[in-house]
Parts: sequence; structure tokens; C-alpha cells
Amino acid sequence: MAKKRVHEIAKAEGLTSKELLAALNEAGVEAKAAASSVEEADALKAVAAARGDGGAAATKTEPKPKPKAAAKAAAPKKKTAKSAAKASTGGGTGGGAKKRRVVIDSQAARRDQMGGPPPQRPPRRRGGRRRRPLLEEPPPKAEEPIEPEATKVQSGATVREVAELLGLGSAEVIKKLMMMGEMATLTQTLTDESIKAIADEYDRKIEIVTTADEEPEAPDYDDSDASLEDRPPVVTIMGHVDHGKTSLLDAIRETEVAAGEAGGITQHIGAYQVHHDEKTITFLDTPGHAAFTAMRARGAKVTDIAVVVVAADDGVMPQTKEAIDHARAADVPILIAVNKIDKDGAQPDRVRNELASDGLTPEDWGGDTVYCDVSAKTHEGLDNLLDMILLVTDLEELGANPDAPASGTVIESQLDPGRGPVVSILIQRGTLSIGDALVAGPEWGRVRAMHDFMGDRVESAGPGMPVEVLGFDGVADAGEFIQVVENDRRARQLAQERANRLKTEALARRGARKVSLEEVFSRAQEGDIKELNIVLKADVAGSLEALQDEIAKVPQEQVGINIIHSQTGGINESDVMLASASDAIIIGFNVRPLADARRAGEREGVDIRTYSVIYKITEDLRNAMEGMLEAVEVEETLGEAEVKQTFKASKVGRIAGCLVTDGKVARDANVRLIREGTVIWDGRIGSLRRFKDNVQEVEEGQECGIVLEGYADVKEGDVLELYRTKQVEQTLE
Repeated sequence: MAKKRVHEIAKAEGLTSKELLAALNEAGVEAKAAASSVEEADALKAVAAARGDGGAAATKTEPKPKPKAAAKAAAPKKKTAKSAAKASTGGGTGGGAKKRRVVIDSQAARRDQMGGPPPQRPPRRRGGRRRRPLLEEPPPKAEEPIEPEATKVQSGATVREVAELLGLGSAEVIKKLMMMGEMATLTQTLTDESIKAIADEYDRKIEIVTTADEEPEAPDYDDSDASLEDRPPVVTIMGHVDHGKTSLLDAIRETEVAAGEAGGITQHIGAYQVHHDEKTITFLDTPGHAAFTAMRARGAKVTDIAVVVVAADDGVMPQTKEAIDHARAADVPILIAVNKIDKDGAQPDRVRNELASDGLTPEDWGGDTVYCDVSAKTHEGLDNLLDMILLVTDLEELGANPDAPASGTVIESQLDPGRGPVVSILIQRGTLSIGDALVAGPEWGRVRAMHDFMGDRVESAGPGMPVEVLGFDGVADAGEFIQVVENDRRARQLAQERANRLKTEALARRGARKVSLEEVFSRAQEGDIKELNIVLKADVAGSLEALQDEIAKVPQEQVGINIIHSQTGGINESDVMLASASDAIIIGFNVRPLADARRAGEREGVDIRTYSVIYKITEDLRNAMEGMLEAVEVEETLGEAEVKQTFKASKVGRIAGCLVTDGKVARDANVRLIREGTVIWDGRIGSLRRFKDNVQEVEEGQECGIVLEGYADVKEGDVLELYRTKQVEQTLE
């Protein structure tokens, strides 16, 4: 017989893939997954053997009656004190035997249990009194010290709250902070480092609790097996731009979604459902990976499987690797869909070779990653892709209780001018109905209306179903956990508590960074940090490769260096969110953070460092490992100006007509020309004019003309970053 896949044989024999895999492994046939190919004859033998063993096992499990003799058998009883005394007298006074005085020892039975002869009496004194031995007290048992439980302190707690939780006076805490060089009032928010320092001063054990720790992101529900019903698997479509993610999903759904999008690129996160083999699959379509990273940063594990789409003619691109990094960070199974196999120059095997070197070995090569060759244009291989998705998720045994209060995750949200806040929700447990009170982090609401992915109005939504909900008081964040509560009052209360917590934590984060390069050595000495996570960005691939080689040479005796993500291009908000979730620092070589990335870095407390000399990066890392960071040249950003139009003048050269978007432009400042996040040129301003006048400064919101000193290749859309440098001594706190 020829080889067949496990799931095909299981379907023919009326078994599940899981049962057939167990039978094959028991029979010694190697099969890792439901998509593995095995000899049909071997599989049928394994099935027959399993069914035969099942019958034998049933006969073996019949209980055998126990023999009555064995049941009545008992251990010989110990002799009691009275029976022992009777035996010693020869069974009574008959037979002319001489009467003897019998002393009955009432403590004999207790000694039989304790073991050992009765204690001998001490000898008599002359006066008739016995010498009493000195009473020896038993040595006291060494009591194990009970370690006190750590006091939970909320991140961003005020001075008053910290004093109450630690049992101290507010004045005492303020005094201690002043001795540490920090001035604080009674209602001032303290950083996590300050709270830990106060606890250490008074030898108190504390635990800093954040809202992320308390979020019920993945609550454990105690649902019985009888209440669970199968739910549709949730699949996320990821991959590089223009590799056909939306077109592939459009081909599966047979609707024209891509036609209505700008340039054929997904402008929002969509959630859709399709039916295959009498089963439903929920698909999430993502624009790049920013939304998926935000979910990962908040700890939301929404998807059951990530399908990474790779074009057969393009191969593995930078965003493909980024998608794989995010899927691995979210700890979900990965399935590779090799798209565009119908095009000329398509090389599916090249995609397999490139991804195999990244640890995604195909099943045909002995690995455990499922690859599917598909074409969104000709619909070739789509049924096989859906079969593989169902097979991968079949072993997970996905189930949910539809009768419980509804809970799920926010997929997307937007502010519609006509309808107000519109929130798309993926229901993961329970059933959501019209009129339910909902809370999602700092936002709450009551369900006024619900629409499915086709835009049709629905009255209720069960597990695995994506719906669009109207009735929230604000726009909820993507990835936020959402749940139904008793009434509006409770929902408003929970949302207000969460909003206050987030506000205080943001203040605490603003006052102290999570991990900075200066703290690496000191925290390693205290045992707080064993590994330094780095997000690495560079202008070109050659620089990125050279940087990775150089960083690998840095001594890592005390602190290991782990590059969690490396890519070419400017530092964007996705990198900041990834670094925030992984407690990493961002190192950029010849690239700069975009405006939204810089704001996100300040908000999340992520250390972003940019360099223009490659050896300076390794030098700083090496010094940080050895605790010898010296004075460095620190940049002070003055402002940014965007080039709106360029003019050519015969006497002065190329003039950049700019609008100051942030801060100010100073005549004596250094200037850096940035194009699409990459540094193009670094120098000084040759001329700064406002209208026809030479000026020294131009404030935010005003227009000006700038001539760069010795550089004329300025284009519309470029960004001019103004900065000054100064020497700052670094200290290890």
C-alpha cells in the first residue's frame, strides 16, 4: 500500500487524529503530527491492535472475588496486661498450687505501645525516702522561622499609601526620602525604585504589583467537561507587506475586501469567519505587526495559530522575520503559507530553505512546521490550507462554556463620527447579548447594538465569534481583556479604578526607566538581572550583520546579551512595545526613533540609544558589563522641522522651506537630516531665515527657510532634527 497522511486514514477508519497517533506510537510507528505520512498497512495494523487490546483490557478489568479465608485472616492480637497476669499464675488457684501475690501493672499496655521495660525505682535512703532523680527538661524543639509574607504595594503608590502599607509614619517616610535626596509630598507618586529603597531601609519585604499583573488576561475558569462545547479556532494572518495576506483571506472568504482598501494594503484589523468541513474558523487579518505587538505587550494571547504568509517569488523579507518573532513571543503554533506559486519565478523550495535556517523545518524534511503551497489568484491549495489549520488546532481540543458570563478580547476600536466609539470584540467564553454591561480596562459601556463581520445586526454572540459593539464611553485599547459584569454601576467602578491605576503607574514610569545601560552592572551585582535583552536596529543589512558579530564578542561572564529582535530601518513604535514587553533596551546604528516611537519610549520607560560609530556600541556594552561607564557625550534634542518645499537660489544653493513641528530651531545647533527614519546627513545650519530676515531661533508652529552647510540634497518630506551635545558624568546608582 502507498503512504497516506494520518488524518486521511483516521477519517476513513472513523477515528480522531489524536487517537490514531496514539495507536501508531504504541505500535512503534513514528508519526509526529496529523499531517505526517505513514504506510497505510502499518496504520491499519496499529488500529487493529489497538482495538484488540481494548477488548482484552475490558476482560482483564473484571474484578475477581476475594477468597473468604483470606478475608477472615487477621493478625494475632497482643496480650493485654490482665491476660499476661493470668498466664503467670498458671490459670487459677486450683491443683493445690501455692497462692502467690500478683501485682497488676496498669502501665504495661502503654509500655507495650511505647516499647522498652518499665523504669526502675531509685534506691531507698536510710531515712526511708527514695532519692528522686533530677528532672531533666526535654531539649526545646528548634522552631523553623516563619518567613513573613511580602506586602503587596501597587506601582505608583503615594507617600501616604506606602507609609500605611509598611506601618510607618508619613513624616518618617518623607524624612527618609529627603535623606535619599528626593523631595516628596504626602500625595506624590513614588517610583518603584524609591518604594523598594524605603522597604530595604526598614527591612520590610514588599512586592510591587502593576495593573498588568492583576489583569485577568488568561483567567482559569473551573468549567466542567459537560459544560464545554467546541469553539472555532482563532487564526492570525501575518507576513510581509504585499505578500498577499488580504488577497489570500479574500480568496478564502470569496468576498471583495481588498478592492475597497487603499492601495491593496490593510488599513485596519479585520476579523472574519469561514466554514470548512462543517466547521467554523475565525481569521484575524493584521496590517503589518503593530497591532499584534500591542497585544503581546499587554499579555493577551488571542490567537490559537499564526499563519505566516510568504510570497514564493519574493522569499523571506524583513517583516516576515518580524512576524515570526512576534508569533514566537506570543507562544502560538506557526503555519507557513507559501503564496503566489502561480507566478513566474516562484521558488517554494527557496522559502523552505530560508526558513529552515531560522528553525522552521518542514515536516517533509523531518521537522514539525507545516508548509502549504497556495495561490490566492487561482485558489490552488486553499482547501489543503484549511485542512492543515483544522488539523493543527484539532490536537489543542479547543472548547468554551457558552452559558457563562461573556468575556473576550478587544480586536480593534475606533471613534466613528456618526456612531461614537466602535469596539470589535472576539468572544472567547460565554455569550454576549444586547443590554449587557461591559468593562474593558479603563473603558466601560452597555451593549446597545452588535454587528457581525458581514455588517448584519445580531442579538447575541457565542465563543469564537467576532462582533462589533456599540455603547462604550471611550475607545478601548487593542488587546484589552473585556468582561461582562452585573450592572452599569459595577462596570463604571471597575473602569474608574483601572483608569486611576494606569495614571499613577504612568507617573511612576516617567520618573524611572525599566532598564538602562548604566544600571546593568549594579543590578547584576545584586542579582536582579542575569541577561540584557536588546532590540537592534541599523540602516543597512551589512551594518546589522557586523553589529551582531561585534556584540557576540563582548564578554558575558556576569550578564548575558540576548538580541531578541534585529532589523534594518528606523526605530518605530512596534520596536518600543516589543522592548517594553521584554524589559529590553533599544540600540540604533545610523537610525533615529520616529516621533511616535520617541513618545512611546518616554511613556513606557524604554532606554533608546543611537550611535553613529560601530565600535562605540560594543565599547559601551563592554564597559556596562564591567561597571566602568565613563563620562559620555549626551545629546539634547532642541526640536524638529519638516521640509514642506524646496527652492533653488543661485547665490545660496538649495533652500529648504520648513515648518517647525516640535520645539525650536536654533541657528547655532547641530542638525541631522532624516529620511524615512534613516539618518542621511549630519552637520550644521548654514543659514536660517524667517521671511527675508536672518534670525537666531524659530519657535514651534512657525515657518522658516534653512540652508544646510555643505549639503544640498534636501527633499520634501525630510525631517530636520536639531540638537546640541554636552558631556555628562555617568554614575552607578
